[in-house]
Amino acid sequence: MLISRLGLHFAANLSYGDWERAGTQLSRIVSSSAWCLGDWLVRGQENYPDRYVRAVETAGLDYQTLRNYAWVARCFPMRRRRERLSFQHHAEVAALDVARQDEWLDRAEEGSWSRNELRRRMRAHRQGAAAITATTSLLPRVPVARERVERWRAAARRVDNHLEHWMVVVLDHAAENVLGAETP
Repeated sequence: MLISRLGLHFAANLSYGDWERAGTQLSRIVSSSAWCLGDWLVRGQENYPDRYVRAVETAGLDYQTLRNYAWVARCFPMRRRRERLSFQHHAEVAALDVARQDEWLDRAEEGSWSRNELRRRMRAHRQGAAAITATTSLLPRVPVARERVERWRAAARRVDNHLEHWMVVVLDHAAENVLGAETP
């Protein structure tokens, strides 16, 4: 198999196994290419500032696209990148602080959200946050063992729900069992 700018050239005697392996390798290249270009640009800016612009021009890609790749790569060092999520998922949350980035990426990973679903939910959250009234309050943060949280997430997924909503339903049910139908 030979790769050119115009596509793939296959050997006449290509086996199914070789064809399948090529597909796997190509999909990995496609899904990692934005990260790789971003890392390449960051490294170039750090080590070759006098040659950086020429290298970017040589790459032959849109300057703004490359800047975005570098920005996202800087926002997410390798140790913070989520293998199960795309570069585009990371780009959606890159402008947030680190804690909020992780929170949204956790949700996207748990729910197997597409990039569009992540974007939609973030937008809905922003709109909802703006509409919160004085009658709404946030629960206090409660330290809980990670294993328990994972168990709760699994239970919420089993009933096709998000952890936060599932928790409210379960707490309402528990309160009703203890207090009966009386309202506060």
